[in-house]
Amino acid sequence: MRVAIAYPPLPSELGVPLLGQNRQFQWFNRPTFIYPVVPALAATMAKRAGHEVVWLDGIASGWTPEEFGRRLDAFEPDVVMIETKTPVVKRHWKIVTELKAKRPALTVVMVGDHVTALPAETMENCPVDFILTGGDYDFLLLELLGQLTAVSHDYPPGVWYRNAAGEVENTGRFQLNHDLRTLPWIDRDLTCWKLYAERNGNYRKTPGTYIMSGRDCWHGKCTFCSWTTLYPNYRTRDPIDVVDEIGDLIDRYGVREIMDDTGSFPVGEWLKIFCNEMIRRGYPKKLRIDCNMRFGKLDFETYQLMRKAGFRLVLFGLESANQTTLDRLVKALKVEEIERGAKEASKAGLDVHVTVMLGYPWEGEREIANTVCLARRLLRKGYAYTLQVTQVVPYPGTPLFREVRENGQLLTEDWDDFDMRRQVMRSGVPEEQIKAAIREVYRAFMHPETVLRRLCSTKSPIEDMKFYWRGFRSLLGHLRDFKS
Repeated sequence: MRVAIAYPPLPSELGVPLLGQNRQFQWFNRPTFIYPVVPALAATMAKRAGHEVVWLDGIASGWTPEEFGRRLDAFEPDVVMIETKTPVVKRHWKIVTELKAKRPALTVVMVGDHVTALPAETMENCPVDFILTGGDYDFLLLELLGQLTAVSHDYPPGVWYRNAAGEVENTGRFQLNHDLRTLPWIDRDLTCWKLYAERNGNYRKTPGTYIMSGRDCWHGKCTFCSWTTLYPNYRTRDPIDVVDEIGDLIDRYGVREIMDDTGSFPVGEWLKIFCNEMIRRGYPKKLRIDCNMRFGKLDFETYQLMRKAGFRLVLFGLESANQTTLDRLVKALKVEEIERGAKEASKAGLDVHVTVMLGYPWEGEREIANTVCLARRLLRKGYAYTLQVTQVVPYPGTPLFREVRENGQLLTEDWDDFDMRRQVMRSGVPEEQIKAAIREVYRAFMHPETVLRRLCSTKSPIEDMKFYWRGFRSLLGHLRDFKS
């Protein structure tokens, strides 16, 4: 079959949509592009099974809708797979409707956390043929393609579809019983990896790319995280296979930095095996690794081992400086562990990135001020190298969404509004005050103490100054993103 993995362009005055493989959606004035690992694996697995596959990312490619349409028509696909998220799902309903009107025989498949949480809604609002729920839609797509050519259909669990009479049916709840150790390495050429190799705010060195050592977070209980909808249980790949893939990325593609986008990077014995194998092969001399981690899990000695193994950037979810909020979010984290963890990781030589959210319904001015103060202090003291701050959004399917909906705190269910730029649930402070607090945090990057520490830490003047310039332009973009 002829299969297109597609990201149709979504032109908007709001900016560029951060759609592919994003846990928290935003429109950015200055975009950063994440290489979508799971869709790339879907494309790779389909090709290996003998299907003809094309990768059409109209967003990262900067195509107009007309150019995207011409390329799709030229390929003449039998199947199109589209990843969607809450703030753009209505746009995708319209796109699917137009695709089916033009090509009635085309099979359209949709995936992602929003359609996993509310599959019936999308089946009702557009003529999509299949929805693959859960996060293993690379495996599910491969199984679906096999079933489409079969005489009788026996779809796997987690599939919503229309029967011969046009009625909506489903095969029950998805099952995450696929063995990640059987995954192939991504076909980077097929999936146009260079589109994402430079324009990413995480990379200090380029070209860079993404991998995933696991799916998705070994904690997996944070009430706000949309990916707990996709991955309610945690699995990992084999650590030696991951190191082998890294070696291939170095040798074949000249990759200099890798972001492992597992929700929380594997720890314990897995991490030790991985680090020691990286060191044994000498890979830290050739590239740097970035990953997601949780505060309160690792000690200083482990951070030192990671640094020796080539880790550069470690991303932590700070979320709030208030213990009541951390407890309500089920973060399993104490406030005092935040600064201590950031300090130990930075002391070990790692660049710490923290994510912060403001606008919880139960937080007032004092609680917001606590979080702003902690975030700014981490930057000024050099414990955090970079940070991202946004308005909290309760995505459908998450416990937070259910909580605010049941409590009457949800202000809207117009999914267009769930883009982090506007308040969608009641809060203890007005929306403009939240945005002002966000801008205040970002301005800490320009604090004299922050700037001085950054300049004193410069080791490679030319390369570092390029990185700082990219960061400064991103900072200006974020200030525009949350303007009044």
